[in-house]
Amino acid sequence: MSDPIAQAAATTVYPLISMRARTTPDALALTDGTTDLTFREMLDRVDRCAAALAAQGLTRGDRVVVISENRIEYTLLELAGAKLGLMTACQNTRLATPELAYCAGLVEPSLIVASPRYIDTAREIAGGVPVTGFDTLSAEGETTCAAQPEDGLFIIYTSGTTGRPKAAVISHRAQLARMSAMRLDLGILPGDGYISWAPMYHIGGTEHLVTALLSGAPGYVVDGFDADRIIDALERFPVGWLMLVPATIEPLIDRLKTRKPAIKGVRAVGCMADLVPSDEIAEITALVDAPYLDSFGATETGMGPLSGNLIPAGTRPTTFPKRLTMLTELRLCDATGRDVPDGEPGEAWVRGPTVFSGYWNNAEVNAKDFADGWFHMGDMFRRDPEGYIFVGRSKYLIKSGGENIYPAEIERVLLSDPRVADAIVVRKADDKWGEVPVAVIVRASDMSEEDVTTLCRAQLAGYKRPKGVLFVGMDDLPRSVSGKILREEVEKLV
Repeated sequence: MSDPIAQAAATTVYPLISMRARTTPDALALTDGTTDLTFREMLDRVDRCAAALAAQGLTRGDRVVVISENRIEYTLLELAGAKLGLMTACQNTRLATPELAYCAGLVEPSLIVASPRYIDTAREIAGGVPVTGFDTLSAEGETTCAAQPEDGLFIIYTSGTTGRPKAAVISHRAQLARMSAMRLDLGILPGDGYISWAPMYHIGGTEHLVTALLSGAPGYVVDGFDADRIIDALERFPVGWLMLVPATIEPLIDRLKTRKPAIKGVRAVGCMADLVPSDEIAEITALVDAPYLDSFGATETGMGPLSGNLIPAGTRPTTFPKRLTMLTELRLCDATGRDVPDGEPGEAWVRGPTVFSGYWNNAEVNAKDFADGWFHMGDMFRRDPEGYIFVGRSKYLIKSGGENIYPAEIERVLLSDPRVADAIVVRKADDKWGEVPVAVIVRASDMSEEDVTTLCRAQLAGYKRPKGVLFVGMDDLPRSVSGKILREEVEKLV
């Protein structure tokens, strides 16, 4: 960037974190309940990590794969990468080894970093890429901030309708815009921290933690859902958004009732309200004295486009109209790309600074999903006087306990077995997880439910494995006139 006027208008994640360390050096930045780092201490460790990465020859645009549980060092690595202009590709540690190898290889990394828990797995899937642990990433030396606003910051993987994960690139620009939009929507104030218990390979664990740090607020790092650790954080500092997915709400309610903590303050709680029983919404909001976030967003778009609705504390909603997120343009379009009239269903098309920078190394999907200069979400809504009403998913998706599952991923595994003549995976409502996958299979030869479990265990993460199996005859599968299995009709069978 040579234009000095353009330079003056541009910034990225690392310089803004550095400014927080300059203005509030002794404020708490990161803690895991045992180790506390002030902003000054955090920045020093980030700079040392950046020096170590630079010493290994990594330069702007390179990808660094990370395989780790939630820990402070994970965030330090991400911020060091942000300084050098590297992209941190956050790997789902719940994946089976073949899945993990595919995801790591997809981004052609220059380095794989792993925690002690996953170092052997990292070496197994490395394929010649250097592997190192967090403990080696500290060195003396000066580095400069090389990143530009449109450079990739994070790579977060999303499941694909083809049955293979896609690598979504989230830029510095998108990260800063998502921080701003969320604070506008939820009324989050400077100093309102974040509890990063969701896996850091999701935006819920990574993006929102960095957002808090950019705001000069603390982040509490927890390795997975732990109700008591979350309450410890709530007692230590105010929280802007207490992120909870459906399966975590009831356990937290139980612990809140038992401990009766002195909560410092919460601006909003929860997400995906339409997958949560209304009684639970009323109870958790009353206990933390905060409204419930009726959200609809995606890895690709951030909390937008429709996370502007807050359900007042203590109320039991019966409808879940979505409201537009700030900094977001939204259209509802028919199959020809024309805007549908109010009251008619249309696919959500999104445009704005929070939108991601496309899928890594996937030009064909990018061309389709960004046609006409808008990101096509594949989710159907209709607009009425109450707001935007969710209709369904044109790209059939199962949302199970905060995890996104595309049936094609499971079907690919099932159909690879010669004992399976045909198969389809559908969603089924579940009190704990919201939805779970169920496999409906036509057998070509003898096969039991246990055989299906064994097959899927070898190739799929636990949350993707079918939670039920139904064996049917070929003629039992409802089909269209073209022979395509009608997924929504199969749902009625389970």
